[in-house]
Amino acid sequence: MCATYPHVRVEGGPRERGRSYGEQARERVHRSLEAYREVFAHYAAWSWQRVVEAAGPYEAPIAAFGEKYLEELRGIAEGAAVPFGDVLALNVRTEVMFAAKARQADAVTPQLRDGCSAFAALPDASANGHTLAGQNWDWLLHSFDTVVVLEALQPDAPDYVTVVEAGLLAKAGLNSSGLALATNALITDDDRGEPGVPYHVVLRAILDAETCSDALAAIQRGRRSSSASYLIAHEDGLAVEVEAVPGDFSRLFLVFPERGVLLHTNHFVSPAFDRRDVGLWVMPDSPFRLERLRARVEAAGPLTVDVLTGALADHANYPSGICCHPDDRSPEAERAATVASVVFDVDARRMWLADGPPCAAGYRELDYGELLSKPSLARARA
Repeated sequence: MCATYPHVRVEGGPRERGRSYGEQARERVHRSLEAYREVFAHYAAWSWQRVVEAAGPYEAPIAAFGEKYLEELRGIAEGAAVPFGDVLALNVRTEVMFAAKARQADAVTPQLRDGCSAFAALPDASANGHTLAGQNWDWLLHSFDTVVVLEALQPDAPDYVTVVEAGLLAKAGLNSSGLALATNALITDDDRGEPGVPYHVVLRAILDAETCSDALAAIQRGRRSSSASYLIAHEDGLAVEVEAVPGDFSRLFLVFPERGVLLHTNHFVSPAFDRRDVGLWVMPDSPFRLERLRARVEAAGPLTVDVLTGALADHANYPSGICCHPDDRSPEAERAATVASVVFDVDARRMWLADGPPCAAGYRELDYGELLSKPSLARARA
């Protein structure tokens, strides 16, 4: 469970990067496809062919949002020697799952769990005066066999590192322009799987952003298909939590740090939120994780990496704590755990990564100062 996740380094244009990613992570892409065949069969009673067919209508919104992301997906498929439709389906798994459930009487099941606990600490709140950010990422157990650390060098946008399931475009990450990204799944009664820009494509676009306003512009550039939370932090000392529901720019709810700290789990916290928060039903541990994270942070004083990694290993409300463990009371196919935990020192371009539940895996320190040294184009123009 706690083996070191493989690193995949890619460079060049979109198709070239995707192809290299697919080649290097081929076995893990194949494992992802095998696992999601089982996931869809269990949760939605859908065959994989039906999943691929349901994913097809998302190709046009992705192309309109950014053709290069579609090229990356095509490259992944070529490199992994799998059909393009399979890779597209992986990257719209969130949206297609909601489409499947929307066609059933019980549109959302409490067992479909995608919990995460995220944070950002601005310079005034951190002990070293840097911007810190990160999260625990909780998901199904097959992910221990599929996660990779993707390190991407690209000529036309910031270079970036993301910890992600093999075959998907992005998850939590850090880029060379000093921007960090963490994320939480959110669910509302508007999540019906209607084709639009998928969640994982939005995540990938945020890692191309050079500033917080660039990231917000990316989130609102197209009509999104699903709810999600995007926590964005920058070395400038800015951070924002963008709580999004399906739709356009008008369906975003922004939350800013309090006393230099921003915390989020899997439910909406913005007072302006005006829909039904299904996440509280699907993930009833979410408010308790948020409160526990807040208590650990507030009791600590100036925040250090050690304080934050300690909070991310917290077991209150076990097995559904901040550090999540499989619940033996649930069917095996529905058990989840903290698949990875990351803390970023954004200014120093450093990442602490736990390859599994942090209580067992511990953290390894990764210095990306050289890899993520490309100057920001936004700063060059200043």
